[in-house]
Amino acid sequence: MKLALIGATGFVGGALLAEALKRGHDVTALARTPAKIAAQPRLAVTQADVLDAAQVAAAVAGHDAVLSAYNPGWKNPDLYAEFLRGTRAIVDGVKRSGVKRLLLVGGAGSLYAAPGVQLVDTPQFPAEWKQGALAARDALEMMRKEDVLDWSFVSPAVILEPGPSRGGFRLGGDEPLLQPDGKPAHLTVGDLAVAILDEIETPRHVRQRFTAAY
Repeated sequence: MKLALIGATGFVGGALLAEALKRGHDVTALARTPAKIAAQPRLAVTQADVLDAAQVAAAVAGHDAVLSAYNPGWKNPDLYAEFLRGTRAIVDGVKRSGVKRLLLVGGAGSLYAAPGVQLVDTPQFPAEWKQGALAARDALEMMRKEDVLDWSFVSPAVILEPGPSRGGFRLGGDEPLLQPDGKPAHLTVGDLAVAILDEIETPRHVRQRFTAAY
């Protein structure tokens, strides 16, 4: 496939890039500073500001799908507003481009700890992650009203760890996957990338959110 990738220099985006190339896909990475991404076979890098829908549209046109691991940075003082601004521009740009398939990576905070209670609203949710989690939750609600694109939204496991794929993960929906003792399950970023590329190659969650964990 011909895939466009947003966020290739980030934690999740870097794993997505490696997994997509490993599977033989042609990848176009969108970057404000293309020099930050090392040259590799089957990889093209194009300069684009994802806050500009017109630039997104021009960069992703002609691709089979767009993968977005966009994150303006956890230490960004305007994280909430910029996350939503970027997500809106990405969605608008993809729609303008004519590409139908879009997968967005969000956080685990919008998973439901109990009926009507999302993790981000629980007292134990870490304060340093809250603004990003609130933005990702609102981005998911925005996508649930989207009826043009064939979108998917992935919430990682509650505990997302560095590391390569090891296999054996489970898929879920709107609730966090748990260990047998009831504690939150974990997942390596390598297996998150596997779950995402599996979804792109064989769609099972079109216009749905899903999660993955061991």
